[in-house]
Amino acid sequence: MRRAAAVAAVVLAAAALALVLARGGGDDDAYRVRAIFDNAGFVIPGYDVRVAGVKVGRVEAVEVTPDVRAALVLRIDDPAYRDFRADAECRVRPQSLIGERYVECEPTQVRAADEAPPPPLRRIASGPGEGEYLLPVSRTTTTVDLDLLNSIMRRPYRERFTILLNELGTGLAGRGGDLRAVIRRANPALKEIDAVLAVLARQNRQLAELARNGDIVLRPLARHRHRVSAAIDNIGQVAAATAARRVALEATLRRLPRFLAELRPTMRRLGGLAGQATPVLTDVGAVAPQVNTVVERLGPFSSAATTALTSLGNAGERSIPAVRAARPLANDLAALGSSTRPVGATLADLLQSFQRNDGLRQLMLFLFYSVAATNGYDSFGHYLRASLIVNQCSNYAVAPVAGCSANFRAPSAGTATSSAGAAASSAASPRVSARAAIPRGSSRAGSSRAAIPRASSPARTAADERDAALLDYLFGSDR
Repeated sequence: MRRAAAVAAVVLAAAALALVLARGGGDDDAYRVRAIFDNAGFVIPGYDVRVAGVKVGRVEAVEVTPDVRAALVLRIDDPAYRDFRADAECRVRPQSLIGERYVECEPTQVRAADEAPPPPLRRIASGPGEGEYLLPVSRTTTTVDLDLLNSIMRRPYRERFTILLNELGTGLAGRGGDLRAVIRRANPALKEIDAVLAVLARQNRQLAELARNGDIVLRPLARHRHRVSAAIDNIGQVAAATAARRVALEATLRRLPRFLAELRPTMRRLGGLAGQATPVLTDVGAVAPQVNTVVERLGPFSSAATTALTSLGNAGERSIPAVRAARPLANDLAALGSSTRPVGATLADLLQSFQRNDGLRQLMLFLFYSVAATNGYDSFGHYLRASLIVNQCSNYAVAPVAGCSANFRAPSAGTATSSAGAAASSAASPRVSARAAIPRGSSRAGSSRAAIPRASSPARTAADERDAALLDYLFGSDR
């Protein structure tokens, strides 16, 4: 007996170990979803679990719940899909005609980018399926196989189906709500239609406006339906031409993402330019009437200018012989310009020097002083005023002379004393005014007048004395 009990214990331990290995081999961090179905639909462990046609896991186990429903344990192996939300859905679909199945799941529904995601599935804290995420039966569906639909049309199943419908009507009397819920869960298409109808019911006002606007749009189209049919024919021709060049269009579409990526910086800069050009365009809009006026007047002006341009063309044609005849003269002028280039350069230097040294003013002063010096007139005619300075500087010399203030080079300490002495002697020397008579019609000897220097008044300054002497020299003195 003891040996039999030991063997039984070993068998039970092995069975428990096999059950643990079948449930995942102790992989406690696996993501499992416990999906409740009304009917398992011939699903067995090992079938695929897919999301958008991609395998993300497998069916780990099939169990029966206390309320006689099928509980499919879905093991999700792909880490990218281990986030089932409260709006997740799973359905059993046929994989092939021989009866294989797979479970198609949607971890969450499509929503707007700014919409908050629903909460994750509730994790079972204790009891059957502890640690798994519960997907309720309201979020699961099972497809009905085509062979099951066809089998009800054969005898004796047809008579039996009639009996079932009669009895079902008797049994479901007063349970229309339960029947409605079962039908919605049994057929995914009905569920989707109900969701669509709910959305349409919420947007009934928008649909009414759409109907009214559609009537407004379709009324003129109905009046011009022949044009609409012609447009449809043209669209058909365009589609045929497009299909004939589908290879080139495919190549263009393949290059389109790169083009858009390169276009994005350009459009960004273009947007900045548009923002900066807004004030300019606003100003242009303000002056648009004036621009329109100018453009309108430009038409008559262009018409009038056509005659002038035609006459100018005729004059140009007639002037061609004259221009050809003037070509030798142009060559001679070119040669003359080349030969006079040195003279021009010298003249340019002279004029630049004349401009830098205030030459025009100096020339006018020379003329003024010359006229003022010869405007004296007496019984003999015009005479030239001159002043003879008698000092050491009167004699011609090529070297510095003591007592003369003329300098041939920068003064030095040795010549400073002699220059001072020369200035003193010059101040002390008498000034003799001589007058050269300009004869009128005959050659006569000139007479001279001695200009007697006037003693300066103590109240007069040196500048006044110089101005008086200059005026006496230019205009003569009666004293």
